[in-house]
Amino acid sequence: MKKEVIHLPSDKKIYFASDFHLGVPDHKTSLVRERKIIRWLDEIKSDAHSIYLLGDIFDFWFEYKEAIPKGFIRLQGKLAELRDEGMPIYFFTGNHDMWMFNYFPNELGINIYREPIELSIGAQTLMIGHGDGLGPGDTSYKILKKFFNSSLCQWLFARLHPNLGIGIAKYWSRNSRITNMKREEKFNGEENEFLLTYCRELEKEHHHDFYIFGHRHLPLDLQVGDKSRYINLGEWVHFNTYATYDGNEVTLKTFEEQ
Repeated sequence: MKKEVIHLPSDKKIYFASDFHLGVPDHKTSLVRERKIIRWLDEIKSDAHSIYLLGDIFDFWFEYKEAIPKGFIRLQGKLAELRDEGMPIYFFTGNHDMWMFNYFPNELGINIYREPIELSIGAQTLMIGHGDGLGPGDTSYKILKKFFNSSLCQWLFARLHPNLGIGIAKYWSRNSRITNMKREEKFNGEENEFLLTYCRELEKEHHHDFYIFGHRHLPLDLQVGDKSRYINLGEWVHFNTYATYDGNEVTLKTFEEQ
């Protein structure tokens, strides 16, 4: 597991967000959400030490050798602006945008992460990632994920013309969980939270003060142990939630424009 050590100044915060799912349910609605995300980035940049985007930022993404999906240019431009100003930004792939390769690192200077990593900040440790494929159950998806991540699958998909490949992806998106989810996605008890189960099993082996994931689409702040918590970032189709870390505490927040 990759580990990184960070020095966080007392007047700065680390920001975490995930599951923007840009592209669904349609272009007009996605564009409104994208502009809201830009306003959020403008609001946080004054005290942000760094920004971690924990997956499913796009509802679909595939990089052909000479082409990327059309759209999302406002977000890309804002991320490029922040990077040019020296803001560290880290991008984790999710189950919807796992087919990201070299475009973000080469064009925007944003590193791509495919697995959870551990951050060491002062005396505390944070485990962060998207969250798909972790914990008990969902065996069929775990097998499918291995295939989607294989060079064979990526080579085969790259043989499709972008109009066909991205068209197929948009059809999948229209039938995805986030597109059809109602706001009242429910918490059904700690015993049914697979990521909480994963965190508690991992905590038995190695202590982390905070576990921060996306994927679940429901904002959550739950106890893992006496001295550790699991935070799920929710999503931006319905909740507009994110988290901050100030060197001592992780706080789950909602972006509410004035």
